Amino acid sequence: MPISMANPGETVIIRRITGSDKIKNHLAELGFVVDGEVTIINKIDNSVICNVKGSRIALSEQMANRIMF
Repeated sequence: MPISMANPGETVIIRRITGSDKIKNHLAELGFVVDGEVTIINKIDNSVICNVKGSRIALSEQMANRIMF
C-alpha cells in the first residue's frame, strides 16, 4: 500500500519504492529508503507531510504513491 493511504500519526516501514532510477535516487536523497521508518504527520490537499530521519518533508500525492509500506 502507498504511504499516501496511511493515516496521520501512523509510523510505517518502507517496503518498496517504484519509479525510474532518477526518482528512486531523489527519494533516497530525501531519506526514503527500503526498510526506513516514516511517520505520517498530516495530509493537506494533495500533499503528504512526513517525518523521515528527523526531518519533515512534504511530498506530492503522486510521489507518495511511489513509496510502498
